Amino acid sequence: MKAKQLFNIFSNKKSKKKKTKKKIIVDYREKNSLVISELVEYGFDIEMRELKVGDYLVNSTAIERKTVNDFISSMKNKRLVNQLEELQQYKSRLLMIEGIDEQELYSDSEISKGVGMHPNAIRGFLLSIILKYNVPIIFTKDYQDTAKFISVLSKKEDKEPSLNVTKKTLNRKELKQFIIESFHGIGPKNAKKLLKELKTIKEIINASEEDLKKVLGKKADVFKIVNEKY
Repeated sequence: MKAKQLFNIFSNKKSKKKKTKKKIIVDYREKNSLVISELVEYGFDIEMRELKVGDYLVNSTAIERKTVNDFISSMKNKRLVNQLEELQQYKSRLLMIEGIDEQELYSDSEISKGVGMHPNAIRGFLLSIILKYNVPIIFTKDYQDTAKFISVLSKKEDKEPSLNVTKKTLNRKELKQFIIESFHGIGPKNAKKLLKELKTIKEIINASEEDLKKVLGKKADVFKIVNEKY
């Protein structure tokens, strides 16, 4: 009888399955960030690798993370503009500005002091990020808050976006610009310049390197890919 009872006890026990850790891909240049140690504490599997675009990949969302200081400096040297253009390759993208509890992003008192950037320049750039580049901005208190946002984001369902959304919203003129913008490093401004100068996509593709450089300068080199074999 006792043997039977013992058998029943063990047979009713459910084997505990180990939960698979959610993976977050992080650019290796973030290795010294305290955000990573927080994410490890939350139980995430962190994979360090070289990311060409963004600092964190959570599901299919690319995140560019900036501290307040880094945001201002990358705004001044226009590095952030390039990063925002590169983020366009992801349908789901975010810019996180970290440390607003520790440092002011801008202050109207700077106008009189003549220190740093004019607050309206920063306001204008923030608006451009949202309206021109369609990149949502999240302001976080500190590295711990950044990690919490990433943790919450990881729990969101990773839905496949519709491929027809963009096509439906573009008219013929906008579609031409969109096609030219798809070349690496060619933003809206340069795409418009090319279309105004050369009129059609065909003329742009068939244009000589010399003609392209008249409009784009060194950026014209990107069109060399047109003649390269697959």
